[in-house]
Amino acid sequence: MDIREKLYQMFILGTTGGGYKKALENNLGGIIFFKDDIQSVEQFKALINDIKNLSETYPFLSIDQEGGRVERTENIHNGKKYLSAKYAYDKGEDFLKAQTLEIANELNNYGINLNFAPCIDVNTNPNNPIIGERAFSDISDNVIKGEKIVSQTYRENGIIPCVKHFPGHGDANADSHLTLPQIDLPLDEMEKTHIKPFKACAKTIEMVMVAHLYCTCFEKKVIPTSLSKNAINYLRNKLGFDGVTISDDMIMKGVANFGSVEACEMGIRAGLNMFIYRNSNSETIDIIETVAQKALSDKEIAENIEKSFDKIMKLKKEFLF
Repeated sequence: MDIREKLYQMFILGTTGGGYKKALENNLGGIIFFKDDIQSVEQFKALINDIKNLSETYPFLSIDQEGGRVERTENIHNGKKYLSAKYAYDKGEDFLKAQTLEIANELNNYGINLNFAPCIDVNTNPNNPIIGERAFSDISDNVIKGEKIVSQTYRENGIIPCVKHFPGHGDANADSHLTLPQIDLPLDEMEKTHIKPFKACAKTIEMVMVAHLYCTCFEKKVIPTSLSKNAINYLRNKLGFDGVTISDDMIMKGVANFGSVEACEMGIRAGLNMFIYRNSNSETIDIIETVAQKALSDKEIAENIEKSFDKIMKLKKEFLF
């Protein structure tokens, strides 16, 4: 496999734009599904089967299926909704485990193998516009309990869990889909509350999604944690995480303003292993191809692609092969 094909493994793309089909032939790492992709059980299973047939390497087939506000199967649920993390947790550990098992069984039925859940932010800011009930609690220890139940239930049932949004989106007062939120807390306070759930699962969790947040405890310059070498090194070296790091959606305004190709290069240099792009239009494919060309002459980018590829394949061999 050449460096270009290894780079393609670092991307999870949406279907919008249609470029995912050619990208799968180039060894694309995976696909992320949204509400519009899922119109009926039969149609969705057929779509997943087509994607598998196009793939050079078995793909991550991923979704954001948290329950509550973030649920992608609404079109085929006939009004039934899973509870959000907060309300499921409030009903007790047995209920949380049972609901997670129900979600895992549903995802398995479709052929999904990766869920971008659980959300382990600690919702300390009541005015937070993006987290709210997506968090198990505003108390770190409760979030840790919720994470253990949900991640283990997914793991035992063949679904890869991905915790999010490192280093903690709970104190934000803005939506990173629309802007780059700033979190101006000292590191010791972040560690005491928001980083605590990530520390608790760092040695066991398979994948961590890194948020588009500007945390002043990691960077003096305005750099999102998703592109921050300091933040990702902290996750690796201080917390001991050895799995796959993945960005939140790179189309979000919290990171898009850093330049399309430039942001991707910054992420690779910072040590990000994978990127999510909610579409697969020509602009997204051009980003991958431009970085692939750069990797031919840039030793740091090439070396980091190799490291990321090794981590991705290790996780795929554990769950998918």
